[in-house]
Amino acid sequence: MSLTFRWQSPSNIALVKYWGKRDPQLPSNPSISFTLDACHTQTHATFEPGQGIQVLLNGEDAPNFVPKISQFIERIGHRHAWLGDYSLKVDTVNSFPHSSGIASSASGLSALALCVVDAALALGAPLQESDARREASILSRLGSGSASRSVYGGLVVWGATHSVPGSHDEYAVPYPHAVHPMFRTFRDVVMLVDVGQKAVSSTAGHALMERHPFAQQRFNQAHQHLSDLQSILRDGDLMPFLDLVESEALTLHGLMMSSQPSYILMRPNTLHIIEAIRAHRLSTGMPIGFTLDAGANVHVLFPAEVEQKAMDFVKQILAPFTKNGRYIVDQVGTGPVPLTDQAKPK
Repeated sequence: MSLTFRWQSPSNIALVKYWGKRDPQLPSNPSISFTLDACHTQTHATFEPGQGIQVLLNGEDAPNFVPKISQFIERIGHRHAWLGDYSLKVDTVNSFPHSSGIASSASGLSALALCVVDAALALGAPLQESDARREASILSRLGSGSASRSVYGGLVVWGATHSVPGSHDEYAVPYPHAVHPMFRTFRDVVMLVDVGQKAVSSTAGHALMERHPFAQQRFNQAHQHLSDLQSILRDGDLMPFLDLVESEALTLHGLMMSSQPSYILMRPNTLHIIEAIRAHRLSTGMPIGFTLDAGANVHVLFPAEVEQKAMDFVKQILAPFTKNGRYIVDQVGTGPVPLTDQAKPK
């Protein structure tokens, strides 16, 4: 008997950054993210009696990803022992460049986790969480911390913090406080400065925080920023929102530049884009800002109400700084969607 499931799960972009972790895949500080829409992964997972793992990425055999999936299956084995009796074929397609500072691990592993939960339910295996989506968030976290946030849409919090009731280190939760409608349709245009492999993996980057001289100050800052965001998100305070989010992005890269060993993941054109955005905001008053993930690409953020003018700026001023003029137009999304009905045994 084989079971096949297919999910589309989005990437997400952290506004308050998670940087630093402890075993087993628990965050050193809380984070909050926008779930994206256009940047997603479609994963087709087939479970058959037997042993072994096969991974296809964008239609091609990808043996280099087998160890990562094997590690994921091993990590979740204590919650899903039935996986020990099944082989797994993962056929996954990204809508965006892999390993370039857009969270492909978040979208890919959350999609796979959702497939695992569906398979468990189809087999009658008990879930440790009564809520299937929370179970998927826990499983996702064990594969990639930021993946825990991708199982929900909109604004999502991962990591226990006093300002967010129900927040937890083991799973993400939808942001529970009031949110101005403007932030539910926020735009994110990803400027593809560099689409190659990052200089340092996220796992190695998080490990740098274990001995970082500014670690505790950073963790305290993240809690404070999440608290500060509460009134900003409620009232639709755009400029304070952009100031805080930009501060978080630059702090992340500052931590990497001041770690031992140190890493500079920005590229010259990353800085050109940042400087152009700030100059444009200052000269026009347009509420347009940026954030960065752990890579060279720049996420340009703005509300839907200024989309036409913002996109003119993106095309005319920012696009020449990207690789071959490439960028991805995205926005806050509603979360994962199943692409097939629950699979029937074959």
